[in-house]
Amino acid sequence: MSQKVRVRFAPSPTGPLHIGGVRTALFNYLFAKKYNGDFILRIEDTDQNRYVNGAEQYIIDALEWCGIPYDEGPGKDGGFGPYRQSERKAIYKQYADELIARGKAYYAFDTSDQLDFHRKDHETKGKTFIYNWHNRLKLTNSLSLSKVQTQSKLDAGEDYVIRFLTPQDKKLHLKDSIRGDIEIDTNVLDDKVLYKSDGMPTYHLANVVDDHLMQISHVIRGEEWLPSLPLHQLLYTAFEWQAPKFAHLPLIMKPVGKGKLSKRDGEKMGFPIFPISWNKSQGYREAGYFPEAVINFLVMLGWNPGTEQEIFELEDLVQQFSLERVNKSGARFDPEKTKWYNHQYLQKKSDTELAQLFSTALIDQGIPKNARNTSYLEKVVSLIKERATFGSDFWELGDYFFTAPSYYDEKAVRKQWKQDTPQIIHNLIQLLETIEDFSASNVETHVKRWIGDQELSFGKVMPPLRLVIVGAMKGPHIFDILDLLGKDESISRIRKALSAI
Repeated sequence: MSQKVRVRFAPSPTGPLHIGGVRTALFNYLFAKKYNGDFILRIEDTDQNRYVNGAEQYIIDALEWCGIPYDEGPGKDGGFGPYRQSERKAIYKQYADELIARGKAYYAFDTSDQLDFHRKDHETKGKTFIYNWHNRLKLTNSLSLSKVQTQSKLDAGEDYVIRFLTPQDKKLHLKDSIRGDIEIDTNVLDDKVLYKSDGMPTYHLANVVDDHLMQISHVIRGEEWLPSLPLHQLLYTAFEWQAPKFAHLPLIMKPVGKGKLSKRDGEKMGFPIFPISWNKSQGYREAGYFPEAVINFLVMLGWNPGTEQEIFELEDLVQQFSLERVNKSGARFDPEKTKWYNHQYLQKKSDTELAQLFSTALIDQGIPKNARNTSYLEKVVSLIKERATFGSDFWELGDYFFTAPSYYDEKAVRKQWKQDTPQIIHNLIQLLETIEDFSASNVETHVKRWIGDQELSFGKVMPPLRLVIVGAMKGPHIFDILDLLGKDESISRIRKALSAI
């Protein structure tokens, strides 16, 4: 690409960042990194009524946690700041005035009451009121008023907005990198407000001006902005600027039913909808997901690598990502698949990393420090991690490595504890006491030989042995458990069970 790739993620600080927003940021990030470009964060806070304290910092923290930090933005000036639209206020008025001077925009003085009257009047006639070519000359604006009347209203300080003068009877030919060629009849477009009476630009003007001044080469944004594309293209033409290339990403759809994924879906079905927690809403971080897993499942919502590969490191994604392989249709969110991804990434972690993760949970459980030494924890997680999806699963999967059972599963007792079981287990203790090398392989050899010598079935010995050691019919290879617990602890547990059951 001859022009340097510069893309931007431009959220509004009106609340937490939805994972749909994270995916938009991710696709921008991947595209920028693939072409050695810049990924810019711009805060679009022109709507001061909806501004939420803490939302901007939340967006920054969320991108950092996901591992897709921005190159330029608040606190990282790359020479194109400020990066908050509220701090660029003076810039927009100048460009709104330029459009009026070029005859591409006009002042509109219609009050809210007047516009409401026209809307209701149209509704009674079964029509929809659109402020554009077919009625603009009948309304109160600088097109229907003389220059003297217009200036008089401006001098008197009357409230006004600046509207774009949409050309009539034109066919717009637009190009989208994902959706291909789009044709629009300008007669169906309304004269959008570009500048409001409160002295702030609307999204449309601020967005186009900022993208131009920040030298944005590609605008990669959500499908919900597709209806704005004609106006944005017309604004570039009106200013005689080169437009960036556009790409509109598909929606992330609900797990069941129709419509796009919402916070309510997460609350109803019990899965996070935000990357990190916001107020009382749990985030993926707090739910125990790894950021790499979140990135991996998000990229697969709407992008197809063209192969069967499902697991991608971020570096792989940078190399393989392309807008051409982004789907046009919405991607259905699958909460179970997100867990599958986390399971895959957990298995890829080293036992040392997982031991550190488990150690935190053990502190919460009140397990003393001497029972949490790294070497022991590494051995434990190596045995139980295969069944774990989250670090929080480790305690349930391996509590018996740290505390002897105080309860024995009733169903298992009824099934495994026969009349002759106590005597068999008593005899087994005598065998275990004679074994010096208590390694898994050596104990297994001795016990299996003993079972054969006693002409017992494995079913008479092995399930009851698991029950007395673990307290339930769960866990990895029983001899690996005995090895880790050690001879004294193992025999102690068996004796305790004989008197308890």
